[in-house]
Amino acid sequence: MSELSVLRAADYPRMPWKNGGGSTEEITRDAGEGLDGFGWRLSIADIGESGGFSRFDGYQRVITVLQGAGMHLQVDGEQSRALLPFNAFAFKGDSEVSCRLIDGPIRDFNLIYAPQRYSARLQWLQGGSRLFTPAQTVLVFAADEHVDVRVGNTRHEQLGRYDCLQLNGNRELLEIAITGRSCVIELSANL
Repeated sequence: MSELSVLRAADYPRMPWKNGGGSTEEITRDAGEGLDGFGWRLSIADIGESGGFSRFDGYQRVITVLQGAGMHLQVDGEQSRALLPFNAFAFKGDSEVSCRLIDGPIRDFNLIYAPQRYSARLQWLQGGSRLFTPAQTVLVFAADEHVDVRVGNTRHEQLGRYDCLQLNGNRELLEIAITGRSCVIELSANL
C-alpha cells in the first residue's frame, strides 16, 4: 500500500550550504541526515550573489530557477545557456560549478540524486495535466499559489505555493491529474 503525505512550505527546515555560502530549505529526502547519506533530496535555495556551488560527488543535480531573472552557470569551464524561470538544467554533482546572476537574487529548486541508486524523471507542467506513472516515489511540487492534485480516484489534495505532495511505495500504474504550475518528479530504485 502506498503512503501519501503533504509537506507544507512553512515547515521546511533551513540548513546551511555545504560550502557555507548560503542556506537551503530542505523539502524532503529518502534517508540520511545533514548533507550526506541520502539517495535523493529535494530543496529550495536562495542565491543572493554570484559565486560557487557546493560539490556533491557521486550525485546528479537538476536545478530550476523559481523566482528572479535567472542565472548562467559555468560547469567545468563551459558556459550554460541562460537559465530562466521554470527551465530545468542538469549537471553532475562533482562538477566545478559557479553561477552568474542575470539581474539580482534568485530562488531555485533542486533535485539531487544518486544515479547508481535511483532513476529519476523531472518535468515542469502548467495548466491542466494528466499523467500515468509506475514510479515508486512521486513528488508533486507546487509553483503556483493554488495547485490541485488528484491521485487515482481516492485522493484529492490542494497545495499552496512551494508545498509538495509525496507518494511513497507505489506498486501500480498510477494516474495523477494536476491543475496549476507544478513539477512532477518520479523516482525508482535501481535494482
